[in-house]
Amino acid sequence: MSRSSRRIFIAALALAPAGCASLLPAGGAPPKLYTLTPATDFPPDGAHVAWQLLVDVPASAVALDTDRIALSRSATTIDYFADAAWTDRAPLMVQSLLVQSFENSGRITAIARESLALRADYILRPELRHFEADYTGGGTPSAHVQIGAKLVKMPERTIVAQQRIDTRAPAGENQTPAIVEAFNAALHEAMRKLVDWALPAAR
Repeated sequence: MSRSSRRIFIAALALAPAGCASLLPAGGAPPKLYTLTPATDFPPDGAHVAWQLLVDVPASAVALDTDRIALSRSATTIDYFADAAWTDRAPLMVQSLLVQSFENSGRITAIARESLALRADYILRPELRHFEADYTGGGTPSAHVQIGAKLVKMPERTIVAQQRIDTRAPAGENQTPAIVEAFNAALHEAMRKLVDWALPAAR
């Protein structure tokens, strides 16, 4: 290769990153991360139990098994907020928050995630059916959380009770922080109802 050809080749390599950069998303800023909190406000006179419970990872549709924050503009569509994400995949985040909510109730001897493979008297098997900002009414959305749950007795693996919890909370405004607050409110209500249902259901 001649000296002039080498100079042209080196110059082409130097320009290559600029050409590739045009293929990247505009802006390139990472999404802002959001998390939710467990329920804490449980009445002191609730049922107390002496058995142990494991909480499974909630099953979900592929559209919800992601760290992206879902939104729906119709009954048949799912989309995502472009500049925001959860700190974990939604089912894993909900599993962790359910465990913490049972702990915060102070009504159960032992509670843990099912993935730890500990011995338990019962396993809670949730299904995350809705976990999106609902825009079907137009304007400001509401957070929609729907969880189906089965309580499984161990070691027989028999279903002793099942329930569906459906909650909604309106966002104060059509801005991501307010929508995340609505998710927090709707999930808190759902988790309180799950705790209040699951503990007496095993008796």
